[in-house]
Amino acid sequence: MKVSEKINQKIAEMPVGATFKYQQLGISSNEYGAAAKAIERLIAGKVIKRMGVGVFYKPRKTLFGELTPGEEERLRPYLFAGENRIAYITGTALYNRMGLTTQVPGDIRVASKLKEIRTRIGNINVRRVKSYVDVTDENYRLLEILDALKDFKQIPDLDKKTAVKQIGTALASLKKKERRQIVRYGLDYPPRTRALLGALLENLSAGMDLEPLAQSLNPLTIYDLGITPDILPTAEKWKVR
Repeated sequence: MKVSEKINQKIAEMPVGATFKYQQLGISSNEYGAAAKAIERLIAGKVIKRMGVGVFYKPRKTLFGELTPGEEERLRPYLFAGENRIAYITGTALYNRMGLTTQVPGDIRVASKLKEIRTRIGNINVRRVKSYVDVTDENYRLLEILDALKDFKQIPDLDKKTAVKQIGTALASLKKKERRQIVRYGLDYPPRTRALLGALLENLSAGMDLEPLAQSLNPLTIYDLGITPDILPTAEKWKVR
């Protein structure tokens, strides 16, 4: 099969609105020259559009005109290596999506342990922060929760009572296996994260073994997060205040 035919078939299989890089086209390194020419023909034919250097998308056409990909989809080429997730959106953009802040960030942070990410999408700068563990499609939702606990005191416009309730609800919705996993991942996070995670999980009366979290903490350290016992009854036990 010719390179152009291979690319046409691959793009035809993509959903509208999908973003991609050359790496998602299933071509070998010696086919990149022919692939570049095929891509330019598809752009000229308005089958696809260029979103950035080496990044393209399949436009979504509606009665009201063409829609550009959403934030998550535009970042997909940086969040995945082939079909494997290697990164996720974190920081204020994540906390806004979680309903923890109303503030809309001027830039976006992407957490990844493997890949350096620095790009610009429209007027938004995208930069990488190093994740604490390797990111997969199975664990990134747990890492999002841990990031919110880690940054609890720094999240802008945070209503602590509402935030504790929302994060507690997110933890309560996890399966037993996922709760064990989040404890395991939490051990790689800073002490303040582990303390708040322990207090929240104990407050759920989940019957979990939280001893690994407790043993990982200095019993003399107090974690000043602005959380009072009326907000989280188990906070004092975990030296969270």
